[in-house]
Amino acid sequence: MSLELTPEEFETVVVDELDALPDEMVDGLENVVFVTEDRPEDRSLDLLGLYEGTALTERDVYGFGELPDRIVLYREPLLAISETEDELRDEIHVTLVHEIAHYYGIDDDELHRLGWA
Repeated sequence: MSLELTPEEFETVVVDELDALPDEMVDGLENVVFVTEDRPEDRSLDLLGLYEGTALTERDVYGFGELPDRIVLYREPLLAISETEDELRDEIHVTLVHEIAHYYGIDDDELHRLGWA
């Protein structure tokens, strides 16, 4: 049995977990928006989150007028793997760390090595 939350309730939990992240992790984020969506474009439940943008390690000059990078958390897949709100909070925390790591240029192989993927 998976947990059920409205989009608004889910977003509140995401904001709480984002606020709980260490300052060192979030202070360096520039021009990044965090959004929640019900599901990925392919409608699957396989993807929990997504980083859309150019990692810091691959950027040249980052000027004004650039669209912000996006970190998306998908509500339905995260709820599908969570039976309690505590489990959901843990999954959101890990997903946020994972996607923020991509912003900083850390790839999936390195995340696996560090135990975050």
